[in-house]
Amino acid sequence: MSQEKTVSEAIHYRRSVRIYDNEKSIDKTIVKKCIEQASLAPNSSNMQLWEFYHITSKDIIDKIAPFCFNQNAAKTAQQLVVFVVRKDLWKKRAKANLSFMDANFGANNPKTKQSSREKVARNYYGKIIPFAYADFLGILGYFKFLMTLIIGLFKPIYREVRKSDMRIVAHKTCGLAAQNFMLSMAAEGYDTCPMEGSDTWRIKNLLGLPFASEVNMIVSCGIRKPEGVYGDRFRIPFEEVYKEV
Repeated sequence: MSQEKTVSEAIHYRRSVRIYDNEKSIDKTIVKKCIEQASLAPNSSNMQLWEFYHITSKDIIDKIAPFCFNQNAAKTAQQLVVFVVRKDLWKKRAKANLSFMDANFGANNPKTKQSSREKVARNYYGKIIPFAYADFLGILGYFKFLMTLIIGLFKPIYREVRKSDMRIVAHKTCGLAAQNFMLSMAAEGYDTCPMEGSDTWRIKNLLGLPFASEVNMIVSCGIRKPEGVYGDRFRIPFEEVYKEV
């Protein structure tokens, strides 16, 4: 294995690899380390509404490949990582953040002795997060949306409060974790391919995932064959997408 790459080197090295060399193995402990680094990704409100399923069993990979429509990236993969959104765990994650505050500030700290930082943080996870995530069949989200419309006439306000909005938030942050993972793998000289084309319901059933969970993406892992990179990298000219204000 070559020396670990810098961030810039990893970014330029990373390509979506669709054919892996099965004569070159990858170390699952290194892949696990890269998944651990994925969990350090920035995420909305530090709620960490994600789970990572590291698939090392060849039997399971062979079962998942047809659910990824037999893409070469899935069929030739040595390992897979399934990035799963768990928006349904928001209460548990909010409680974990409050417990972290107990460990840092002290449990049952009376308000008179709380710093302004502690008061804001406890109010955030105790009141604001439940306001943002609590919903019932989308009905509460509709009323929250109307409320933000009215308040927004008079001052700036956070407007993404509907059930669909919070789902997008959870998927965005899970995507950040996936990017952390792929760059970590590239730094190790390993290759990946993020796959959105899949039958997520069948994959959830195969992995025994709860109904409320959602597959964000599946990332295949291995060592590239030269033909596994389908041509030169193409990007829209930077001048077209870069806007300085």
